[in-house]
Amino acid sequence: MPERQLRVLSIFGTRPEAIKMAPVVERLVATSGVESSVCVTAQHRQMLDQVLDLFDIQPDYDLDIMRPDQALSELTAALFTDLDPVLQDAQPDWVLVQGDTTTVMAAALLAYYHQMRVGHVEAGLRTGDKWQPFPEEVNRRIAGAIADLHFAPTTQARENLMHEGVPSERVIVTGNPVIDALQTIAARPYEFESG
Repeated sequence: MPERQLRVLSIFGTRPEAIKMAPVVERLVATSGVESSVCVTAQHRQMLDQVLDLFDIQPDYDLDIMRPDQALSELTAALFTDLDPVLQDAQPDWVLVQGDTTTVMAAALLAYYHQMRVGHVEAGLRTGDKWQPFPEEVNRRIAGAIADLHFAPTTQARENLMHEGVPSERVIVTGNPVIDALQTIAARPYEFESG
């Protein structure tokens, strides 16, 4: 009987998240023994689609939750309502989130409610002021409180997490995956249009 693969669900919704998660998703897809799936919430629909196309990412779940003039409370409610069935369907062993958006906070909290492990990419960034930036500082603190693994971009971010009581074995300094995304795109051939 074949061994069950490790199921990893990556959840993101904005263009910056997609750019930074693209190399992570690419690596997960290429890793033997890992079943990778992607859920996009589409907080930034048009800009997100450009990145998905650029990196050839085909989401398994596309929630398309953003509405014109949507308040943060409405966005959060939509995320809780629409992400819950995704987590129930995907049944991941790990949920990966990136950064500090409302999608990150809601996905991490829902994963916690379902007793699923959370990995937080770009973990440990802090300003020390819950209002700056708003709402991102609190979003990333909530994700940080829930995360089982913290992928910190810098040693300072790692120190921030350890100062908050996160055990050192749960923090991995990875650098920023935007560098990996840049290298992937820069390696592609490109023809400039003549004028």
